[in-house]
Amino acid sequence: MEYRQITDDYSVSGQITPDEVAAIKAAGFKSVICNRPDDEQPGQPSADSVKAAVEAAGLAFRYIPVISGAMTGDNVADMADALDEMDGPVFAYCRSGTRCTNLYMAIQQSKG
Repeated sequence: MEYRQITDDYSVSGQITPDEVAAIKAAGFKSVICNRPDDEQPGQPSADSVKAAVEAAGLAFRYIPVISGAMTGDNVADMADALDEMDGPVFAYCRSGTRCTNLYMAIQQSKG
């Protein structure tokens, strides 16, 4: 599993599977955020299947689906709230990691 570290407390990746959660925990992450809507692509693991594995591993999970190319202000606000509330470091994923990165950048810009 590959991921990109954006800050000391936030990293992003493409789609993960439930069996990769152990590696995420072993890497020191405390929370996982899914920014990928279910059924975006045939055969992708559902957010619920990843959530079950994440919570079974003792990590926090949040589902904030963002439609590719259609990020909303509510998406940014929900993501900002999640990052404020969840223990870090946080591991966020979508199809490629781009939406997770763009959300983070939008939060930083909104802080001025």
